[in-house]
Amino acid sequence: MKTRLDEQTIALRVAREFEDGMVINLGYGMPGLCANLIPEDRKVYFHSENGVLGYGGLGVDEEKDYELINASDQPVTRMHGMCFFDSAASFDMIRGGHVDLVVLGAYQVSQKGDLANWGRPGRPATGMGGGMDLAVGCRQVIVMMLHTTKEGAARIVNQCSFPLTAQKCVHKVFTDVAVIDVTKHGLVLREVAPGWTAEEVQALTEAPLIVADDLKEIEL
Repeated sequence: MKTRLDEQTIALRVAREFEDGMVINLGYGMPGLCANLIPEDRKVYFHSENGVLGYGGLGVDEEKDYELINASDQPVTRMHGMCFFDSAASFDMIRGGHVDLVVLGAYQVSQKGDLANWGRPGRPATGMGGGMDLAVGCRQVIVMMLHTTKEGAARIVNQCSFPLTAQKCVHKVFTDVAVIDVTKHGLVLREVAPGWTAEEVQALTEAPLIVADDLKEIEL
């Protein structure tokens, strides 16, 4: 069986996309890991829907403060200059286009960049949270997820069968086997996990992939 990247390694690759000075929102679950993996030469400002800007990494056990959390209820660390405000102001920032990038998890992404990440059949949904606002309000949307379900079903599909969060919003997809760009011409396979081939990634992907001329292995 081919070795897939673990969640920490996917998060490390995603964090390489963060540019100095960016305002970044990290979605529920796996995306939160990116907060601990920022390159040392970069300064970014993490934003959260519950009204925090400029927080640091996730809190370790000995310093967890449950009065200081992100929108995923994860304790985060204090940073010099961080600020607090109400959730209405936080969503004004999102809807006003002031958040540069959001990293979201997903159940499905379509070949057109449609996103389904808040509900799936047979599992009660608690609601989409801020996902819809983030998907349409942020300047760039990155999806970070496992390439297939536990049962082996494709998550990158021709058309989403789960409830949509937003249409044509995803710019890039990072999985445990690949890095894929969503373009007007289709899904472009840019990078593959070490030891994987484009054909093997395509076999796990329902939607057709365009193999980049400069396809390479994922580097960290």
